[in-house]
Amino acid sequence: MFKLTLRTLATALGLALAVAQPSLGQNLFAPVVTVNDSVVTEFEIQQRVRFLQVLNAQGATREAALDSLINESLRGQAIRESGLQLTPEGIDGALEEFAGRANLSQAEFVQALEQAGVARETFRDFVINGVAWRDLIRARYGSRVQITEAEIDRALSSQSGGGSNIRVLVSEIIIPAPPPRAQEVQALAERIAQSTSTEQFSSFARQYSATASRGAGGRLPWQDLSNLPPALQPLILSLSPGEVTQPLSIPNAVALFQLRDIEETGTPVQEYAAIEYAAYYMAGGRSAETLQQAANLRAEVDVCDDLYGFAKGQPESVLERETRTPAELPQDFAIELSKLDDGEVSTALTRADGQALVFLMLCGRTAAQNAEASREDVAANIRQRRLSGFADSLLAELRADARIVYQ
Repeated sequence: MFKLTLRTLATALGLALAVAQPSLGQNLFAPVVTVNDSVVTEFEIQQRVRFLQVLNAQGATREAALDSLINESLRGQAIRESGLQLTPEGIDGALEEFAGRANLSQAEFVQALEQAGVARETFRDFVINGVAWRDLIRARYGSRVQITEAEIDRALSSQSGGGSNIRVLVSEIIIPAPPPRAQEVQALAERIAQSTSTEQFSSFARQYSATASRGAGGRLPWQDLSNLPPALQPLILSLSPGEVTQPLSIPNAVALFQLRDIEETGTPVQEYAAIEYAAYYMAGGRSAETLQQAANLRAEVDVCDDLYGFAKGQPESVLERETRTPAELPQDFAIELSKLDDGEVSTALTRADGQALVFLMLCGRTAAQNAEASREDVAANIRQRRLSGFADSLLAELRADARIVYQ
């Protein structure tokens, strides 16, 4: 998987241009491998490697490119045998959508590719093969993927009447961004969003994150999808393992999340109707002195009621205690509270343009009886994973039956 931005496209163009010249005397159109009655040429392999470099995608190696082209040849043969054909409008729309990921028109994207020595046909064939293959899988197996209400109920409900038994492994980075540093932090976050591995993302977390997970490289333990903030759940579901969200702006900070794994479990998950928290605002922001004061306070409080004694004699505004539905929580509070158990504390956030540290404590959660959440998202997730399983099985079958001869 890959993400496109104007910045990564420009960087990759420079790299691709550096390798764009073929070796003198090399027969670029000589077959490298025969796949049934089709051939993969040296030219196609070099084109695929350059194309992946421009996309800043994983697997931009000769070996990976050859393997991908063999798979695409097998997919193309299956597509032709099925009689499936894309309409000109469908093809054009797919190409425009792909180019749009880099905020470019199709014509602008093709021009940028050609400047890097990547033929427009390479781009066109790559996109068409992927779209047609998805259409073939849906046409062939779609009727076999009927998600019943009972299945959705099992995925979403617990004995208390709510919850999703989808759980996720997520890594996090929250970078403080007071107004003087907002632009600098945004640029850094956009660079982190292009991370291509969990190791790279964790390295960034150790360097820049303000969360308690920083020492673990931002890695959080398994958590139920339904415990995440409602606004974050569809963003996480839209990722494949290894992918990173775009930077999320929260008060005085920027947050990024990487999906490491996702699975369904048979364990019922509790759904919550209300979250109670206390926020104690400490002057000094993220200064070493204030962070030490927060660490000392954390050692002295066990429950939210204990904070009243520390706030006594100060303005009422220094201590906020609220009970809200998950959807009503401020997004940054929701992110931090989703990681806490009752009585636990986060000191990752600030207010007042970074001048006040938020000592955020979870007081408790109230379970929702017969609460129903995101049936459509869960159904779509189950359907996509089943179709992906069919696609992988069909490709494995095609490959096992194929005559693949390396020249």
